[in-house]
Formats: sequence, structure tokens, C-alpha cells
Amino acid sequence: MTQEIKFGTDGWRGIIADDFTFDNVRRVAGAIASYVLKYEQAQRGVFVGYDARFASPMAAQIVAEVIAAAGIPVKLANDYTPTPAISYAVKHQGAAGGVMITSSHNPWNWNGVKFKAKFGGSATPAIMKRIEEELASGAAPQGNKASIEEVDFKQPYIAAVCGFADMELIAKTKFKFAVDSMYGSGRGVLTRIFTERGVQHVAIRQELNPLFPEINPEPIEPHTAMLQEVVIREKCDAGLATDGDADRIGAVAEDGSFVDSHKIICVLLRWLLERKKWPGDVVRAFNTTRMIDRIATKYGRKLHETSIGFKYVADLMMNNEILIGGEESGGIGYSRFLPERDGVLNCLLLANVMAEEGKPLGQLVADLQSEFGQHYYGRRDLHIPEDVKQNAIQRARAGGTQALGRYRVLKKEHLDGVKFFLDAPTDAHGAEAWVLFRASGTEPLLRLYTEASSPEMVRELLATGEGFVRNG
Repeated sequence: MTQEIKFGTDGWRGIIADDFTFDNVRRVAGAIASYVLKYEQAQRGVFVGYDARFASPMAAQIVAEVIAAAGIPVKLANDYTPTPAISYAVKHQGAAGGVMITSSHNPWNWNGVKFKAKFGGSATPAIMKRIEEELASGAAPQGNKASIEEVDFKQPYIAAVCGFADMELIAKTKFKFAVDSMYGSGRGVLTRIFTERGVQHVAIRQELNPLFPEINPEPIEPHTAMLQEVVIREKCDAGLATDGDADRIGAVAEDGSFVDSHKIICVLLRWLLERKKWPGDVVRAFNTTRMIDRIATKYGRKLHETSIGFKYVADLMMNNEILIGGEESGGIGYSRFLPERDGVLNCLLLANVMAEEGKPLGQLVADLQSEFGQHYYGRRDLHIPEDVKQNAIQRARAGGTQALGRYRVLKKEHLDGVKFFLDAPTDAHGAEAWVLFRASGTEPLLRLYTEASSPEMVRELLATGEGFVRNG
């Protein structure tokens, strides 16, 4: 019996040797090849890259062989490569599309396949639907075997991100950074950029280790603990982290405190509006801080809210000038660079903000909280049986559910999951409290997200939300 393959918000992921098998990789590659032959200019070729996980280089080779067997020329990465480097190459060299072997921030025993569209970003929902249709039909096209050429995708990409950020200014200000690639495919990239320009830095977890010892390669707590310790010990002004395939960012302030993606997006957004005055609308995903709304309002910029997954942000970038688009998991992108999230670029831009403002990262965050109110955020991943997950979502949607713990539900929104807006204190002009219940479509997992005006309320709402889910 053929194993079912489900595409999530950014391609397909599975457990190595269980779901992620070479046979299944061939099936996905066949579907991608068929899609390219039917809907794109196949002669422009497909670019293939891979991250630092178990089996990634071999899976990339298999993908390249399947696509080349369909008559589509392939350029294959000659080394572990950040996902945005593949996206950049696809767009600027005019390829028909790109494939990245990665499972991003998942644990060590996962791997997956991402497809990047010809515009250099996450495939739109419409494209993913067509690839799924090809997969369901068992497509495995054969043609006159095309070439497979090994290339360096990193060098042109590094030149591009360094041209987008003001590296000369960053080097002049003498801030010191801690750099953490979390054993991912960003290994050596930021360290090379900083070393070549004399930027002070210390680096951790740059070596190749597909076990990702003691962490998931996701730049959030608790996986940033080592980076936080290094920032304090080495007296750094900020810590900069990228995830397993280097398309997401996490950061640490000079006092060792973790700076989540919400604060990073807001620091960057405010700088772009205040200092750069670049044109364009603002985009955030449904589970992302509403401080973004307040900043956009102050500067008179239109705000778009999307479903969860950067492909929805990328979709908007196709038809609108988007100044910045961001999501909860650390993905941030810019229309004027690439309709793609990019951890390396955002690390450089965060350093750029610090250099231009003359302030360490923690001070930039404190300035935000002072002007736009206290906003605190939390997420909890609940690995629960499928029936418990579905029951919780049904109860959350039900009209009779009008309270969560001691707080009344003021309204509900259903763009992606079920979001409760709560009648809770805002502590002067802090965040309006909300809780989002979102069930995974591909695994027995329900995520709780919340934002409130104090860390204590965030902890309370996460605990109350988990109780609601488990005690139905």
C-alpha cells in the first residue's frame, strides 16, 4: 500500500526511515518534475540544495536524478546550503523552481522537501495544490536525461545579503556578537561575513553534527540556552541565531535574555519606517504579535493578516509591495530583496539597526515596549491524541464556550485555528490578551499561542489553555 504523503505549510516533512524514505523522496521529486513540465519553463532547470541533516546529501542527489531523468536540467548544491540561498539563485538565475532537502527546525530524526517557486519564495498554495495533484496521480515523468551540474549557491547569496545590509557601518560601530548556527546549514556563513569585515564575534555550534545534541535546531527557548550563556560570558551586545536551514532568526539581548521573533520583527519594522522610510505594506501571520498593528498604524501603513505559513506572506508579495512580512516562528522577508524568509539576512539587518541606532539589542526592545506598550508572548506545543485534539478545537469553536478560565471571551476569530480575545487587564496601554488554538494538519499536535501585557498573564493563559484542551 502506498504511504500517504501530506504537505504542510511549507512542503513535506517526515520521520527519517519511517515516512522520509528514499522511495517517498522519489515520489515527491516525480511530482515536482511533472509540475515543472506542465506549468513552468522546464528548460530553465531546477536548483537543488540540502541542509546538514542525516540523509540530506543523498536525498538531494536522488531528487536531482529523478528531475534530470524527466528531461529537466539540474543544478545541485556542492555543499550544505541555507534555504534562502537556493531561493535567491532560483529568482536571480531565472530557474523554473528550486528544491530544498530540509526539515527546518524539526528534531534530528526528521527530514523533508521544500519546493521554491520561480519567483524565489515559498510555493503559493495554488502551486502546492498542483504538486499534490501530481503526487496523487503517481506522476514519474521520463524524458531525454538532462544534465546535473554541481554549483556553489552560497557565494552569490553572501554577496547579495552583504549588499542589502550596511556592513561598513556594522564593522565601524565595534559591537560584539555571538553567532549560533545550531548545527544547521547556516554554518560558517555569518562567521565568514563577520571575519572578512573585522566584525567582533564569537561563534558556537558551527560544526557538522546531524544529531543536534541536546537541542532542536529552532532558535527559541530552551534551545538558545547555550547562546544566552555565551552572550553573558563573552560580554556580547547581542546573540544571533539561525535555524536548521537558516531561513529563520532568533536573538539574545546583551543581558542574556531571549528576544523572540515578535520583538525582532517590531525592531526591524520600526527602523525601516523611522530611518529608511521604505515604501510598502506590512504583513503578519495570524499567530504573530499585534504590536506590529500598532506600529503600522502610527506610520500609516496598511496591515495584512494571513494564515500561518510563510507561503501566504509570499503570495501577497506577488501582487503587493510589501515592506516586511513576518511570522511567529522567526521567518521575516522583504519584497525588495526576495519573497522569502531569511535568517542570515535578518541577523545582518538586526546588527544594522544596532549600528545605526548606537544601541545594544536589549535597549532597542525596551524602547519598543515603552512606546507601544508591554507585549509578551508564549507558545506551548501539546502532543496529544488525535481525538483529544479534534475535541478541543470543536469546543473552542462552539458558541457555548464564552470564557477561558477567569476571563470572558470578547470575540473569536477563525482565520487559522480558533483565536479567543479575552476581557483581561492591559496594564495601561499594553497588549490586548488573546489565545489561539491551532491543530496541526499533519500530526497529533495542537499548538497554543498567547499574547498579553505581562509575563505572568502569558503563563496563566498558557496553563489555562492547556487545561481547556486536556480536560474536555
